[in-house]
Amino acid sequence: MATDTDLELLEETKVKYPKKYKVIMLNDNYTSMDFVVDILMNIFHKSYEDAQNIMLEIHKKDKAVCGIYTYEIAETKVMQVATKAKESGFPLKAVMEEE
Repeated sequence: MATDTDLELLEETKVKYPKKYKVIMLNDNYTSMDFVVDILMNIFHKSYEDAQNIMLEIHKKDKAVCGIYTYEIAETKVMQVATKAKESGFPLKAVMEEE
């Protein structure tokens, strides 16, 4: 049976979840669609079908959400996209935005 003290502790103990951030990939006129699909599959772990759909959304709407993560993971994904794009000679860019 819960006592008054137990109930007070439960009321005081509120879990604060970390903020989430959307990683958004931006369209450009130079990066190949195949490269975007490859990035989505390898960095964001999307299936081929999901990667194709997200790539088409980026192409048609100029941007699309690739995933939602905690700050550190989102930041890492953005840096991975930048690094891989630079190594491959593409201007592809991803940004993060608080959800």
